[in-house]
Amino acid sequence: MKNRKPPHLLSLFFSVLLKALTILVTGNNVGVYSPTTDIAIDCGSYSSSSVFKRTWNGDGNDGSRYFLIDETHSSIIANASRSSSTAPGPVPYYTCRISRHEFAYTFHVNAGPKFVRLHFFPSDYLNFRRANSFFSVEAAGCTLLHNFSASLFSDYTGSASFYKEFCLTVGDDQILNISFAPTPGYSDAYAFVNGIEVVSMPERLYFDSIVDSNQGIEFAGQATRFVFGITDALEMVKRLNVGGQFVGSDGDTGMYRTWEADEAYVTSRAGVTSVNEAIQLSYSDQVPNYAAPDGVYKTARTMGMDKRINLSYNLTWSIEVDTNFYYFVRLHFCEFQREINNPADRSFEIFLDSQLVKGNADVISWSGKGVPVYRDYAVSLYYDQKKRRNLSIALGALLDGTLYSDAILNGLEIFKISKGGNLAGLNPDYQPVHQLAGKIEKITIVVGVASGFTVLGLLVFFLYRRGNSGKDSNFRDSVSWCVPVFCARTKSTKIQGSSLPSSLCRHFSLAEIRAATNNFDQVFIIGAGGFGDVYKGYIDGGATQVAIKRLNQGSRQGLHEFRTEIEMLSQLRHLNLVYLIGFCNDAGEMILVYDYMARGTLRDHLYNTDNPPLPWKQRLEICTGAASGLHYLHAGAKHTIIHRDVKTTNILLNEKWVAKMSDFGLSKVGPKSASKTHVSTVVKGTFGYLDPEYYRRQQLTDKSDVYSFGVVLFEVLCARPAVSRRAPMEQISLASWAQSCCKSGAVEKIIDPHLKGAITPECLNKFCEIAMSCLQDEGAKRPSMNDVVRGLNFALQLQVSAEQEAIDHMGASAHVGNYSDNDVAPVGGNGGDEVFGTSDSGG
Repeated sequence: MKNRKPPHLLSLFFSVLLKALTILVTGNNVGVYSPTTDIAIDCGSYSSSSVFKRTWNGDGNDGSRYFLIDETHSSIIANASRSSSTAPGPVPYYTCRISRHEFAYTFHVNAGPKFVRLHFFPSDYLNFRRANSFFSVEAAGCTLLHNFSASLFSDYTGSASFYKEFCLTVGDDQILNISFAPTPGYSDAYAFVNGIEVVSMPERLYFDSIVDSNQGIEFAGQATRFVFGITDALEMVKRLNVGGQFVGSDGDTGMYRTWEADEAYVTSRAGVTSVNEAIQLSYSDQVPNYAAPDGVYKTARTMGMDKRINLSYNLTWSIEVDTNFYYFVRLHFCEFQREINNPADRSFEIFLDSQLVKGNADVISWSGKGVPVYRDYAVSLYYDQKKRRNLSIALGALLDGTLYSDAILNGLEIFKISKGGNLAGLNPDYQPVHQLAGKIEKITIVVGVASGFTVLGLLVFFLYRRGNSGKDSNFRDSVSWCVPVFCARTKSTKIQGSSLPSSLCRHFSLAEIRAATNNFDQVFIIGAGGFGDVYKGYIDGGATQVAIKRLNQGSRQGLHEFRTEIEMLSQLRHLNLVYLIGFCNDAGEMILVYDYMARGTLRDHLYNTDNPPLPWKQRLEICTGAASGLHYLHAGAKHTIIHRDVKTTNILLNEKWVAKMSDFGLSKVGPKSASKTHVSTVVKGTFGYLDPEYYRRQQLTDKSDVYSFGVVLFEVLCARPAVSRRAPMEQISLASWAQSCCKSGAVEKIIDPHLKGAITPECLNKFCEIAMSCLQDEGAKRPSMNDVVRGLNFALQLQVSAEQEAIDHMGASAHVGNYSDNDVAPVGGNGGDEVFGTSDSGG
């Protein structure tokens, strides 16, 4: 690695300052609203804490604007028995107010609409077991939660900590009571809360302009409009910064809302993300500057400029919601692209739950260029037998009457609407112990009957097999299980050449591939590996640049991986997964065609001295994107998909530095039933990244990917390979060496010298905490990828906030950190990936 001077802090401060000034020029609306009520309680704490310049007061102290109502005097304060690397921080999550009897908080606030946020961190607290938290919450005459299990919700969503946000109206008495009551009839049930926020909002934000309106809003699938009642309450289901990054509570417009990145919820082709870098935003009376942060209106997701592709799909987001409620959906728009200047330049359709709500949406006609605007809709999700299902929001391009067959969206908010004073949905599927007693007898009868049929089926099977032994060599692949009354055929799962899913992706002829690569000209090779070569090519008459992977011919293992990759990627669509355009299997060739990734692999930018070193913030964003892709594989697809070969060479970067997971040849579908926790399979993967528990037990789980990603995180921090055979013995394995340095407090030994002085201590500590948790020896102790995504977003937020503080104290801080090249010695050793694998006959 060439010696390069670490970035001087003064240069860093000036670059960040220039960026901040740019934001100010284009309109920074952070802090435009100053709430008259701003209460944040760290429940279970005796002290006050400052988090992102906001004070959280412990409820162990007397509060001037709230007090605790506890008639039984039984509520206590308690500390969580564990911490979590993915919780945003200890405040307000590691202490709680807890009781097996009802308790309440009373707030004296001004009348009007308020945000109420309840924060939870399910854990064991003293003698309160995590699984026994079943309780209800009521406020402002509305049931917010009923028989709610914080632990079940946490496990179902994969979130170690979480909050529930509600929009309520405080009456003229100016009193807001929030009560917590354990579920009756269950002696061990208890109620708890870790944090409470009560924050006023502008009356025009949701309530005056929407809820109190007599005109109502567009109602999907209905001729009449939907009219709200003035006492209706809302629960925030999802708030997305479409096409942009996570926006934390300190980046909102004074109301502490958070805006998630949207890539995990895009279920169609991902389209194109765009950023406004030139046009100053201009707010209006219709949409004041507190409606959403500038960052929401300055990023967007569109369908792109290819009319043929745009007309073939709808740009779609899917959000899981409770059934049997009405929902309020707000779509945020702002036209800022250079090409869009006049009405009808870009018109499109809007669908909610597959129902057309707007046939000719035209943002320029609504508000003009650079002027934010939103549109509100209601949709009914009644008459559904399921507890939860996905609500889809889709945009479709128009063929005629528009210059560009395209669509745009900048932000998305979804709220549940109360019905009869109730916002509470059902818990995820579960069977509480206290509800089992009356059902044991029925279960026993059902099991007995099922067992009888099972025995009968086995008898028929063995009789059939005895009579056909030696007659049917394919018996095990086509056996039919037939018993009286029931008959179900188990289809063979063998993949024939004709079964490749050409209906889901494009089938190229070999002639087309040869034309795209100039007959596999060596000049076009952009990568190589054990699988074969990767070529840059051009299809559709040179209009589309693609990456073409040509697998080695004659390899049985290559054929298996070829089919696996097609089957996996043809059914998966996510911003952080490579997009499979098509394949070719003519004349013995096995060829895959992908979107072209202009920046190559993540590893290229960590070790290749021809590339400038990546800044730390950009590395964090790349890690977060890759983690989002893995989270989608684990939790967003129909069945869990385990990648099984997570490493920096399989993380690709497009021209906008968006990370995309690639190479699914070793991927496996995870357990398909809740009773099975793993897949038994021959060990495959890459040395240095391989989960030791998977290696020992040959039992594959999604936590195997988590371990590999932990190695990736340290590889990004250290800019050295996972295995470096030229290094001293204790440094050969990056995972072992990094863990040792972190445990001994010597993390500075492993950091890439180019990052010296650029990482804030808080961010570094959080990043290492996440990486270490991924490398836990026991898979069960590792976080989910959703937790990793949230933790990395928080680490990024810490870095950004610290850089902003550095600007504020630039004069005092500019003299700190004049580091020389000798402060941290570069980590020596180079090593290539070493693939471990045997035949996969065992599945």
